[in-house]
Amino acid sequence: MDLNKADLGWHVSFEKAFEPFLNEEGFVAGRVSLEHKHMYRVQTEVGEVLAEVSGKMRHQALRREDYPAVGDWVVLSIREGEQRAVIHAVLPRRSKFSRKVAGQVTEEQIVATNVDTVFLVNALNQDFNVRRIERYLVLAWESGANPVIVLSKSDLCENPDELAAEVAAVAIGVPIHIISSAENRGLDELAAYMTRGQTVALLGSSGVGKSTLVNRIYGRDILNTGDIRSGDDKGKHTTTHRELILLPDGGILIDTPGMRELQLWNATEGLSTSFQDIEEFAEQCFFQDCKHENEPKCAVKSALDSGALSAERFQNYVKLQKELAYLARKEDKGLQAAEKAKWKKIHQSLKSQPHR
Repeated sequence: MDLNKADLGWHVSFEKAFEPFLNEEGFVAGRVSLEHKHMYRVQTEVGEVLAEVSGKMRHQALRREDYPAVGDWVVLSIREGEQRAVIHAVLPRRSKFSRKVAGQVTEEQIVATNVDTVFLVNALNQDFNVRRIERYLVLAWESGANPVIVLSKSDLCENPDELAAEVAAVAIGVPIHIISSAENRGLDELAAYMTRGQTVALLGSSGVGKSTLVNRIYGRDILNTGDIRSGDDKGKHTTTHRELILLPDGGILIDTPGMRELQLWNATEGLSTSFQDIEEFAEQCFFQDCKHENEPKCAVKSALDSGALSAERFQNYVKLQKELAYLARKEDKGLQAAEKAKWKKIHQSLKSQPHR
């Protein structure tokens, strides 16, 4: 397939960022399609190459976000006559979907970058969960991409429209599509998001049907799919890595592994956007520092009492607020440690230089 940068999702903002490298002979731009351990598959106008980061870039990197991720545009030098290359820089990201890594470590995991639209895929089965959708929406809004909710497996649901109405109540202004990959229902509606040069990332828990959806959109089976457990409709991880896929008719998909644990990462603005209704109620409270507990003239409590705001939605908002506050405290300590490590590197470098 003959490609140019526009087919790969090139944007005018990348053009400006790439200008300083134009004077360097042999430098080209490419887009990361797959991440291996310390190696990357990168799509370029001259074909796919296997690349590694330069020693200088590795030395200067302090955190995970300093390394390339799937969806990134990178600056490369390609070895003549080989399908190998060296990555010298990552161009500034237009959008970035991140979460905290699973476990106790306070570190960012970049799921996908330079995404235009995020399909938040949720199955209409026993695993359907509005509170989880709220959590995905927070990170989607924070990423800078446009969220779209895809309610899959409608063929297994007796009341898809009722469940879609529940989602619409918490996903204010977000498009919602009800689909069935098994019956090819609703898939035409998704095609509008996948035009030439547009990047769509698929996010959702295991078993929601992301891999099957990719296969349907692509036109043939390019990804493995798996069965879900009959007891709770939860699925296995059939996708084990993030991958950028070029569609035959234009458009780009980024498939991601199922996420059972989705911890927030620096998503204060995303929280405000996702829970705009609650924050608008809070602005009407008599006290500016109202905790929405026992204070008089609390607009949030009034909304809860009248039913204008559901208790479950408010409880989830408070839970996510606390999670972000705790993360901020932990990350502050991590930044201090990173700064200390940075200066240690500098001092070691100075010591290793010969005295004049």
